[in-house]
Amino acid sequence: MRVLGVDPGLTRCGVGVVEGVAGRPLTMIGVGVVRTPSDADLGHRLVAVEQGIEQWLDEHRPQYVAVERVFSQHNVRTVMGTAQASAVAILCASRRGIPVALHTPSEVKAAVTGSGRADKAQVGAMVTRLLRLAAPPKPADAADALALAICHIWRTPAQNRLQQAVALHASKAQRTPKAPTAPKGRTP
Repeated sequence: MRVLGVDPGLTRCGVGVVEGVAGRPLTMIGVGVVRTPSDADLGHRLVAVEQGIEQWLDEHRPQYVAVERVFSQHNVRTVMGTAQASAVAILCASRRGIPVALHTPSEVKAAVTGSGRADKAQVGAMVTRLLRLAAPPKPADAADALALAICHIWRTPAQNRLQQAVALHASKAQRTPKAPTAPKGRTP
């Protein structure tokens, strides 16, 4: 499985591609950051993010795209830029028919470090170790993008089994005939 992880942001949008399957060593295929100047017009910045993500999709041909789910912060301006960059990544993947998964920061931290409250240094250290890299990817946005891809690879098999179990339960429930009930208002 090849996954493009996207840590959305307008100034720095982290991107990283990881290949592998759960339970086996993973391989980093590429890592980087799509940058836009903070003084540029919003529309131009979004186009630059789109072009950067499209270039990563063209070059690495991922089967899935994992994007960090935007969560509420105190700084609304930052949240808006993150949400806009996130939407661009989702749009680019969806336009190509590539499935997109959203993972919360705490899900990613828990998957990679074992703690949903891990800090950026801990995430970077574990990404370095899991992918057998010489040094943590810089900046932290790049390491976060790789962590998103790792999280998706590791969580997908369990999520698929859960979805299959739910579907099986729903189909069994539909096939099971219901016992007849007495009409209301009458007692036998």
